[in-house]
Amino acid sequence: MIPELKKPSVIMRDRGRVEEIIRNMHGAGPGALQVISDFDMTLTRFAFNGKRCPTSHNILDNSSLISEDCKAKLANLLSHYYPIEIDSSLSVEEKVPHMVEWWTQAHDLLVQQRIKKDQLAKAVRESDAMLRDGYEVFFGSLKDHSIPLLIFSAGLGDILEEVIEHNGVFHPNVRVFSNYMEFDKNGVLCSFKGQLIHTFNKREGALLNPDQFEQLQDRPNILLLGDSMGDLTMADGVQNVQNILRIGYLNDKVEERRDAYVGSYDIVLEKDETLDIPNAILRYITEGK
Repeated sequence: MIPELKKPSVIMRDRGRVEEIIRNMHGAGPGALQVISDFDMTLTRFAFNGKRCPTSHNILDNSSLISEDCKAKLANLLSHYYPIEIDSSLSVEEKVPHMVEWWTQAHDLLVQQRIKKDQLAKAVRESDAMLRDGYEVFFGSLKDHSIPLLIFSAGLGDILEEVIEHNGVFHPNVRVFSNYMEFDKNGVLCSFKGQLIHTFNKREGALLNPDQFEQLQDRPNILLLGDSMGDLTMADGVQNVQNILRIGYLNDKVEERRDAYVGSYDIVLEKDETLDIPNAILRYITEGK
């Protein structure tokens, strides 16, 4: 049905069920579809030529806008909390307090740096951030078929919007829910807006934006893209779901996390730096429509 699903990077717990969902989505057509996606390491690459690519937080952490002292403190936070985030022996409930600590401390450090709003675009341009191969087709296909793309990110909304803009694909159908910076009258970062979004509370972010989902209630089919167990709840704010296909990128600690991902996502993509599979599925769903 979709030859790309035979790629060696693709693992499916139940191929028959995946094909049934895709057939249902094709029957309903693009007018019934919405795409809900994570950003960092899902729409962006995890690595390039053996080197890790930066997340939206990393773009700022690695930039000249941050002092060496602040960089060292942020690196210490990463080395302490990232192993907790990906530890498959801990439950989500056990991880949550640690994630809140991590994000809160990191954001406090960034506020102390007095970052100027007009410097963000330059930080993105000078970074090694890369959208996954095939991103032009992905964003272009969604735009051409008027399919909404809702991005739920625990990263920095101002930065990830710059990444999308820099790559020329911030189309009108794209909506971002993330951690946004608050700037004072001089354009200097002074705080962060609204509720903190971390890896494991994206569901709450979804439920806090019911108006967005009400506008999309005539789109009961969902293609969900993520790279962590926390991303599985991103569609929980959607009412009357008919079909949902969850695609998970397994980028890191593959052997120890494979079983958990295969048990939770419908399609798991191991060390796949492309959007080939989502693009092939979108092509099939929109064919002849």
